[in-house]
Amino acid sequence: MFNNIPPITRNIIIINVIIFIITYLIGNKMVEYLAAFYPFSPYFHSWQIITHMFMHGSIMHILFNMMTLFSFGPILEQTLGDKKYLILYFASGLGAFFLFNAWNFVEVQQFSHELDQLGFNVNAYLSGASVEFTGNTGSVLKQRELLKSLTDILTTPMVGASGAIFGVVAAFATLYPDAKIGIMFIPVPMKVKYLLPIIVVVSIYLGVSGNGGGIAHLAHVGGALVGWLLARIWKKHLYRFN
Repeated sequence: MFNNIPPITRNIIIINVIIFIITYLIGNKMVEYLAAFYPFSPYFHSWQIITHMFMHGSIMHILFNMMTLFSFGPILEQTLGDKKYLILYFASGLGAFFLFNAWNFVEVQQFSHELDQLGFNVNAYLSGASVEFTGNTGSVLKQRELLKSLTDILTTPMVGASGAIFGVVAAFATLYPDAKIGIMFIPVPMKVKYLLPIIVVVSIYLGVSGNGGGIAHLAHVGGALVGWLLARIWKKHLYRFN
């Protein structure tokens, strides 16, 4: 059965599985170099904008992503052809990275501004200097809270193929809007043109509200947006679509 999967989708799945196994065996070093850190973090390297798409945090994470790719990827690969399918996949992954970090940038600026207002020298702290908290107890507690939020953004990496795969799903929904799919927690299949917008709106809410539970929901939105745009452009020139 696996040999019947079109080559690009099959090879993407194989590479993801191999890197997941190597990461499991080696540990934090792989995460440090291949996961995607905030671009202004000291842990960021330029290649991470690509390599993070092949990193996963758990067996359930990679299993869900690869099963989703297995479900939607082969149809799009055969429809779009190798070149467009590769562009779709990696452009969606890049869109996920950039939207997620655009929101991170907004939050970093907000936290930094609030810390400056409270008398904490953020620039000195980020340069490695020893900086003390100032003010009354309430002010110090607020500074600690803001600094933790800022540090979390700088030190927590983004991993996973979810952004790229959301782009694949969004492209599928654009090209085959009346196809029905079933997912967990929804007892009956829904047309994908209705289901995808619901998922995107929920992802935006969770990403902006901070209730994401450690999931990069805005990365999913970024990937879906790129996938939708590319499919809209290409659909006009693909005569085989009804």
